[in-house]
Amino acid sequence: MPVGSAREILRRLHDVMAARSPAQTKLDEVVRVVAAELGSEVASIYLARGTELELAATFGLKQEAVHVTRLAFGEGLVGTIAESRSPLNLAEASQHPRFAYRPETGEERFHSFAGVPIVRREAAIGVLCVQHVSPRAYDEVEIEALQTVAMVLAELIAAAGLADPAGASPRLRETGPQKLTGLRLVDGLCRGVAVFHQPRVRIERTVADDADVERARLDKGFRILREQIDQMVSRADFAGPGDHDEILETYRMFALDEGWARRIHAGIEGGLTAEAAIESVAQAQRLRLDAASDPYLRERIHDFDDLSNRLIRIVTGRMGTAAALGLRQDMILIARNLGPAELLEYDRRYLKGVALEEGSLTAHVTIIARAMGVPMVGRIADLRDKVADGDPLILDAREGALFVRPQPAVVRTFETEAAALARRQAEFAAVRDLPATTRDGVRVSLMINAGLRSDLPAIAATNADGIGLFRTEFQFLVSATLPRMGRQVELYRDVLDAAGDKPVTFRTVDIGGDKAVPYLDARGGGEENPAMGWRALRLSLERGGLLAAQARALLIAAAGRDLSLMFPMVSEPWEFLEARALVEKARVALASRGRPLPRSVRYGAMLEVPALGEMLDELLPEVDFISIGTNDLTQFLLAADRGNPKVAARYDWLSRGVLRYLARVTAAADAAGIPVTVCGEMGGRTLEALALLAIGVRRLSITPAAVGPVKAMIRSAELAPVAARMALWLDTPGSNIRTLLGNEATERGIRL
Repeated sequence: MPVGSAREILRRLHDVMAARSPAQTKLDEVVRVVAAELGSEVASIYLARGTELELAATFGLKQEAVHVTRLAFGEGLVGTIAESRSPLNLAEASQHPRFAYRPETGEERFHSFAGVPIVRREAAIGVLCVQHVSPRAYDEVEIEALQTVAMVLAELIAAAGLADPAGASPRLRETGPQKLTGLRLVDGLCRGVAVFHQPRVRIERTVADDADVERARLDKGFRILREQIDQMVSRADFAGPGDHDEILETYRMFALDEGWARRIHAGIEGGLTAEAAIESVAQAQRLRLDAASDPYLRERIHDFDDLSNRLIRIVTGRMGTAAALGLRQDMILIARNLGPAELLEYDRRYLKGVALEEGSLTAHVTIIARAMGVPMVGRIADLRDKVADGDPLILDAREGALFVRPQPAVVRTFETEAAALARRQAEFAAVRDLPATTRDGVRVSLMINAGLRSDLPAIAATNADGIGLFRTEFQFLVSATLPRMGRQVELYRDVLDAAGDKPVTFRTVDIGGDKAVPYLDARGGGEENPAMGWRALRLSLERGGLLAAQARALLIAAAGRDLSLMFPMVSEPWEFLEARALVEKARVALASRGRPLPRSVRYGAMLEVPALGEMLDELLPEVDFISIGTNDLTQFLLAADRGNPKVAARYDWLSRGVLRYLARVTAAADAAGIPVTVCGEMGGRTLEALALLAIGVRRLSITPAAVGPVKAMIRSAELAPVAARMALWLDTPGSNIRTLLGNEATERGIRL
């Protein structure tokens, strides 16, 4: 939509809604204006009426359908838009699975359809849609124009009282105790009152009176925004340097993006106020990122939302969130989502936990929360409808649960568990400096998995035997560009320094698939099965420059020390050999330039692809060690997606098939004198760890929090009789090893 027509449509809409004419006359005129200005053959407005959406006005459909055609929230294309609060853009409307034909409208001859929600106070109060006879997908500019019109209409419709707001939020908030479940993001157990992070600022004025005034407001807002971010970065309270530093630098880069500022200025030129232009650009950006096949880009929606909300608060003079209220009580923060900077505004003394309606494990705010040590649960459906400000809450992030207005029995359980947790921590601290040795003298090496600088203090805290898996990809995932050589060297050197004389095994970068980054070609979009797609070593070998650069950084960082390096997702021995040759080539090149080199380099392969277990006769003579990644290996062996709740029961580490496979690999490696380490989640659970020891595994790399419980289990176990029983169970059809091993541990007094 050109700037001139944008200003004109906003002016005409404002004049229509301000006129002293009946409500129906206003709506009829609005759809005529929209159709004329956007060149649409049909323009329609549906408004919320109770729990339904009613066709309130149309240009192009049959007039007798007005106030007759109704669709429930979630029904048809219009209901789907209202329910999801997201646009639809369809070249052939009837092919959409939710298409619902309404004969009274006469819409059968119109093929293409585009619609956007009319949203006020985060609830859909209606839908604005356009249609054409010829099948065509609407372009991005047209969808943005519809969104801008819908944003203006939301305020005008609400001011005229034309929509029933109850229809947009038919749920009633419960007042009794509830247990809500979601996704565990950051482990922990905490208690506090609900505090709502400030929602999106209501935009009261959308059409500008003076563009020069709006430009000045925006420019001043940008200056304040950038000053705020600089102050926030400088005073962020972390235990030390880490990946959070890079996240905040990326966040600062977004704020300085001149393209963002230009798009907002264009909105002002089109007739919007500064705050409306910011929101219009944010909606368009949200639509583009949400449709992206790249998971990295989808995750950045929250960063852009954070920046947009912050800028709107500044230009409207409502600059504070709940963090500015100076709260002085233990609280659990409630929000739809948070940007990384928003979390930093809260006083760590009183912020006990965070509960979100959205969120993910790779979101920037999750990494910041982990660095701060704040428990977090995400993806809690309808969270803000079920919790009231000030409600007492208990957050058990270990189980992904939020207890709202908990009953006295739940509170007592929390207090008991918190006390027991403190006692267990004291017990684990008591064995911290003791070896992980069974009662019959079997020594087990317990190492930790790490991937962030904030994980490094755990080596000393747990007295682990080293780092059995350092995931190098986090530095790549949080950066908008390929991490510079200097930053990579600095990180790897810090890891080696933190470990001291203890061994560290670096895994080369495992990106691609569902861990995509914006600076690498995503191979034509999303993959149907990213876990088995273009990722890890496959990507690194095809993009040899990426692995070569990382190899140089690792070799430089480990100068004068021993370097252990392993490659992820090796499918066949030739992949390992090719990757090793690439690193060796980098080592020769550095030596030729006189650069100091590691004392030794040990090469290993991660066994995650089942086929590699059938090639051990070729692989074992070439490797220095093997690490078994039980997370991916188990889902591949059992054909059970570990993230799919429908098959969660089939994803069982103690399946006879899984244990027999692991036992065979371990025996073959032992016979060849090759060390084997299990570095998946399986080794961090006491019962599963006992099973691994019973089949011959002697090296575990686990989360820092699991070191204490697993060491206590090891020191309480006499392994030989358990191993004998395990061998019998593996050879006995129908054995339920989870039940049998649990009973055996109980009978023998093994601490699980």
